[in-house]
Formats: sequence, structure tokens, C-alpha cells
Amino acid sequence: MDGAVNGFNRLYGNFLHFVRRLDWLGPLALRLFLAPIFILAGLNKVANIDDVAAWFGNPDWGLGLPAPMLMAWLAALTELLGGVALLVGLAVRLVAVPLLVVMAVAAVTAHWQYGWHALPETTLTMPWEWRKDLIEEAVVRKAKAVELLQEYGNYDWLTQAGNFTILKNGIEFAATYFIMLLALLGSGGGRFVSLDYWLCRRMSNGGSAAT
Repeated sequence: MDGAVNGFNRLYGNFLHFVRRLDWLGPLALRLFLAPIFILAGLNKVANIDDVAAWFGNPDWGLGLPAPMLMAWLAALTELLGGVALLVGLAVRLVAVPLLVVMAVAAVTAHWQYGWHALPETTLTMPWEWRKDLIEEAVVRKAKAVELLQEYGNYDWLTQAGNFTILKNGIEFAATYFIMLLALLGSGGGRFVSLDYWLCRRMSNGGSAAT
């Protein structure tokens, strides 16, 4: 029995030793996933900054935020420059902080009132959905829209690129990106494929040479 336990411990130890060599893959995957999302979001805001500011500031059909033009530029540049920094792995822990703030603000101001799910999932993927009423209403409206399209439109052609759905617009995506950024805040950009790693290594080698 002791021999089997010791053998398992050795195998598990070897497995952990091997996995530690791959610890750079997780941060790299997170960075490559998030970077294009933030870069494109930032570019879109910059290209339509007046419309973004109007949406940020309008209390009736927008978010009703103060200083909307300033807020629009802050959000746009944070996403754009933060996305570029994530892509190359530069100051990852630092840029994660303002991106976390942007995601938190987006979740609270633009999505919270719609609950968790981005789409009206009839089978909940998360048990803490607090706007199930919107899911039920979306299902009714989707059924009516499909009925109208089947009666008056070429439904087969309309659905060739995918089925119709209704956007519920909950915090799901913003919360997911927030969690991913939180992981990067803790891990940094990772080894080998981030500028942070090579800059820190260069500084460490320079410091050692100086001493």
C-alpha cells in the first residue's frame, strides 16, 4: 500500500513539475483573447466618439453619466491602449486596473438592469439570474418575430446564417472579461511571450552585472 502511495506521489510530482513549465500558456491565452476585443471596442468608440458621448450623457435613452465626452474618451483610450498593452504583454498588471474599472462601470451602468445572461437562455447557464422575467418576455417576443418572418418573409433564407435570437444584454460578457482581467492582475503577462518578462529579465541581469 505504501509503495502504491509513494508511486502515485512521484507521478503526481512529475506531472506538477511538467505543468509548471507551461504556466505561461494561461496568461498568454487570456491576453490573446481579450486584446482584440478591447482594441476593436476602443477603435469603434474613437471613430464614433460623438455618438458614444451622447449615449453616455443622455439620461433618457443613454447612461446619464456626468462629463460624457471626458468619460467617452477615457473609456475609448483605456480600451484601445489597454488592448495593445495586453497584446504585447507590456505593463499587464498595471493596465488591468483601468480595464477592470471600465468593465465594472459597464456592468453596473449599461447591463445590470438586464440581469446576468447576455442572451435569453431558457435553460439557465448560471443559477443567479435575477431577471428571469426578461427571459420569459424575450421568448414570447422571439416566437412572435419568428411567426411573422415565417408568414411574410423568406424564413429559410433569413436563417441560413444562424437562428434568430433577442439580445437580453445582461452583464455576462462584462463580468467574464472582469474575471479574466482579475486573473491577469494576479499572474501578470506570463513568461517568454510578454515584454514584461523580457524587460524584467533584462533589468535583473543588469542589476546582477552592476553588483
